[in-house]
Amino acid sequence: MGPLDDKVVAITGASSGIGAATARRLARAGAAVVLGARRTDRLDALAAEISAAGGRAASVAVDVTQVDDLHRLTDTAVAAYGRLDVLVGNAGIGPISPMTARRRTDWDAMIDVNLRGVLHGIDAALPVFERQGRGHFVTIVSTAGLKIVPTMAVYAATKNAVRTVLEGLRQESTDGTLKTTAISPGYVRTDFGDCVTDPDIRAEIGRNMADFALDPDAVARAVEFVVDQPWEVEIGELSIRPTTQG
Repeated sequence: MGPLDDKVVAITGASSGIGAATARRLARAGAAVVLGARRTDRLDALAAEISAAGGRAASVAVDVTQVDDLHRLTDTAVAAYGRLDVLVGNAGIGPISPMTARRRTDWDAMIDVNLRGVLHGIDAALPVFERQGRGHFVTIVSTAGLKIVPTMAVYAATKNAVRTVLEGLRQESTDGTLKTTAISPGYVRTDFGDCVTDPDIRAEIGRNMADFALDPDAVARAVEFVVDQPWEVEIGELSIRPTTQG
């Protein structure tokens, strides 16, 4: 018996980094996990790993910019396990650069994935949560929205937009049927830097990752903590960063 035996959790961006670490940790705690991402080979391997360890896992190809994919994710959770208790919105990208670089394609991509992707998840999960009478949105945001620094203006804007959406949804849901949680990590050892188009910034991020970034399981532990709270307890915001991060 695990503390999350009664939970069914869908996770976007589950093929690596924070998403994969969260899937492993929640599955070990007893939750059934439904994994969504674009890299289906990695998803299938992770689902097989969890199942081999005695856990419950299913995988679905998901591009969060496509609303139908999010509906397929939530539908799969209900079809496989009878319900959906938590949607962990983890998918995100950060092709950051100075505003003067005018990388409009990168700006559009961050808006589509980081903001619209979260809205698509809310659109897909809300009907399920409403039928059940409760549900929990746990969304990975970023400390970049708390401390604005050069090169991260648009990225931080998308993350702060998500923070605003979650707070608005929370205030619309004070009847006790919905919970929202924004978790803001600082530097975490992920493949975040791979999408950065500016070579100098990509190299700097790589150095910081190597020098002091957290293991993704640090964030996964935070997700487990908020999911494991009694229903009447809502953890609205958590920030997690290395002790040496400025």
